[in-house]
Amino acid sequence: MKTITQKLKKLQASLPQNKKIKLVVVTKTRASNEIEEAISAGAVSIGENKIQEAEKKFPNINNLKNVEKRLIGNLQSNKTNKAVKLFDVIDTVDTEKIAKKISNAAKKINKIQRVLVQINSSGEKAKSGFLLGEKDKIQRCAENKNIKIEGLMTMGPNTKNKKEIERAFKETKELFDSLNKSESLKMKTLSMGMSGDYQIAIQQGSTAIRLGTAIFGERPKIV
Repeated sequence: MKTITQKLKKLQASLPQNKKIKLVVVTKTRASNEIEEAISAGAVSIGENKIQEAEKKFPNINNLKNVEKRLIGNLQSNKTNKAVKLFDVIDTVDTEKIAKKISNAAKKINKIQRVLVQINSSGEKAKSGFLLGEKDKIQRCAENKNIKIEGLMTMGPNTKNKKEIERAFKETKELFDSLNKSESLKMKTLSMGMSGDYQIAIQQGSTAIRLGTAIFGERPKIV
């Protein structure tokens, strides 16, 4: 059985060398010692889904200072202050309201909070995020002075149909390029692709992928 170190290094080596692809290691539900091993093996960025879980785990990870900490799960309004204190980047700005709340929370601690805007590229009702046609709303988020929009994030559609996945990623890339023509947004990060579809995402222009299962293996099933 391959170790976390072996899986991570193999994965890093398999990424296109002619493109700068950031690998965000998804550490939700993973133990502190597993995360420490991933960081020691070269992980530069980790992603957590829940603030409460991150609060408990982060103090127990010895080499945490060596990585960027990202919130990749949905942010509830009442957890905004904690999120701004805990995370270097919040990847899930899905409404104008939450963008404003993050900015206000960051202002209180004299911080410019780095964020990504979440796009619902599949239009699925179960997913949050701005729709592909909501450019004006996304641009208004940039008017908040204490956030810095570094890019867009999306999740592929819940399907095995490669054409549908390609379409969602392609249209998000087109939105990314279109927004970057405006004066208010100069983005560098396009976060698309997880363990099941990251190769398609890279083909469609992703600059950051979020992988957990491919590095740590399947999560234990809760009985």
